[in-house]
Amino acid sequence: MRPDSVRRALRLGACAGAMAGLLTVGLALPAAADEPETDQLWISAPYEQGLPLGTDGGEPQARTLDLGMHHENSNFTVTDGRLTVDVSGLAGVAEVTWPDTCTPSGTTAVCVVPDVPVVGEGDHEQIQLEVRAADGATGGARGRITYEATATGGPDGVLVAESSATTLTVASGPDLSIRDEAPVGETEPGTTETIPFALSNKGNEAANGFTLTMYASYGLDFVSTYSECEYTDVVPVAHATCTFDEVLAPGESFELPEPLKVAIEEHAFNERLDLSVEPGGGATDLWNDDNYVALQIGAANTADFAVRGAAVSGAAGDTVTARIAFRNKGPAWVGNLGSGEPVASVDLRVPEGTTVTGVPSGCYPLTLDGGYFPGSTGAPRYVCNLPYWVSESAKRTYAFKLRVDVVVPGASGAVVVRPEREDGFPFDPDGSNNSARLVVN
Repeated sequence: MRPDSVRRALRLGACAGAMAGLLTVGLALPAAADEPETDQLWISAPYEQGLPLGTDGGEPQARTLDLGMHHENSNFTVTDGRLTVDVSGLAGVAEVTWPDTCTPSGTTAVCVVPDVPVVGEGDHEQIQLEVRAADGATGGARGRITYEATATGGPDGVLVAESSATTLTVASGPDLSIRDEAPVGETEPGTTETIPFALSNKGNEAANGFTLTMYASYGLDFVSTYSECEYTDVVPVAHATCTFDEVLAPGESFELPEPLKVAIEEHAFNERLDLSVEPGGGATDLWNDDNYVALQIGAANTADFAVRGAAVSGAAGDTVTARIAFRNKGPAWVGNLGSGEPVASVDLRVPEGTTVTGVPSGCYPLTLDGGYFPGSTGAPRYVCNLPYWVSESAKRTYAFKLRVDVVVPGASGAVVVRPEREDGFPFDPDGSNNSARLVVN
């Protein structure tokens, strides 16, 4: 895999403060056979954008608005996307330069997207619109660009997006920007990688110092340390807050005192390094979309998910405790730091002749085919969600209380570790231990 730089992603900083609240519970159920398919067209556009005035009375700097569209349902092919951009609300506030993909007419233009991608796939920002503060505009002036979009496709042949808008504000101040570097190549556990980092001020006023925040996932370790930084480590995220006093004048750049290096730990797998900056002195950044970057860093590694069943005995009427277990045999850890979804679920089919009377925390009942089961006990099937991350040596034990209703010699139920999605465990080289049995008598 090759890591990629992802802007506007879920930040590790956000999930570090709310780790326990990220779990998503439940299984996806198939749609009813008579449920019609639907699709929806969406416009991609920033909610707001700051436009800097010129430096020392010079010409204002241009900014790029990344626009586009996407749709939801991969069962449909959507083409001939047409984004109508209305800039009549920018009079006296901002000026627009249209790209070749747009055909202007007065204060509107129609921009064409021949092939509209599905959400999560392809480029959702197909149109780059250049804007800058209008001559004579003063700080605080505001205007709006509005958007409407249609495309060919979907269940009815035509898709219409909800309208959208971007508010532009003429302002004066610093505009810190982290340079979007080329992706880091695939890494090997036990090595050290140098992470490119460069910061510039694209605003029209100096930044009087700034704060750099770094979050490194569990498989990374900071090799480079700086006296300006305070470091904390709360697994699965290491955190550094760095305060620099350097004054960055408009157009100036900053580099760290020495290159930023991280160690790729032996248990590394799908890693993230999040970097963000904000100006000091209480200043407001003119545009914070480029104040943040998340690097996805992949390590060539594997993890071995395994489950252990149990064998219990009891006479009719007895209640016995069956302890089934999950284990990650490593060498890699696994985490869903972006989505917060459980890394897997342990699925138990209850043995014949028994009734579950005690359910461990984190497990919920289902019918055999995965449907809703009322109540907590007596179900024929139980699913126990694992956390959103497991270490390279994680173990979880689930103690079920079973009442033996009828002695059925050799009655057994399946214990299986399953992925939350249907793509399996591509990191697991040994699928033979993904299942076991719970045997009664």
